[in-house]
Amino acid sequence: MSFELPKLPYAYDALEPHIDARTMEIHHSKHHNGYTNNLNNDISGTNLEGKSIKEICSAPGLIVDVRNNGGGYYNHCLFWEVMSPNGGGAPTGKLAESINSLFGDFENLKNEFAKEAATRFGSGWAWLCVCEGGKLCVCSTPNQDNPLMEGNCGGTPILALDVWEHAYYLNYQNRRPDYINAFFNVINWVEVNNRFEAAIS
Repeated sequence: MSFELPKLPYAYDALEPHIDARTMEIHHSKHHNGYTNNLNNDISGTNLEGKSIKEICSAPGLIVDVRNNGGGYYNHCLFWEVMSPNGGGAPTGKLAESINSLFGDFENLKNEFAKEAATRFGSGWAWLCVCEGGKLCVCSTPNQDNPLMEGNCGGTPILALDVWEHAYYLNYQNRRPDYINAFFNVINWVEVNNRFEAAIS
């Protein structure tokens, strides 16, 4: 079975004013669609065909094209799901308890995540992951890499932020920190908490 571009769970303009409709439309229908089509071409006729996207990303020795397009597919699928028009606020449930235990409070986590996203040189992603022992960790990856891939933090991603320029440049130009701050207004903490509970179960 080939991978398909997922439909967004909200309209392109639903995250405004924090993320504008035109950026969302281009990002989803052009960039994510491109990664999807390229990934299907990359794995056709290989031993990766028929595997899940997590299995592909976790496979050792990925060739560059599969690493880039597989990561691009997986990363964006997660990105869309951890945002919501009714997002923002603060984490809930067991996730909130873990954040307070490990980081002191939500503001400390927010500052660490924002720093990781802002200081990722060039294109890449910032992540909140469940790492060894069920502990939360914050990390970033270059290009379309993700924590599942060799050479990265090795955690299970539960929150993702795309810091490629195409994710924010139409509205924020070179002001990446402003885009990062805006992202916190659309985070779907219910979804992130659900992913956290699944990862530790």
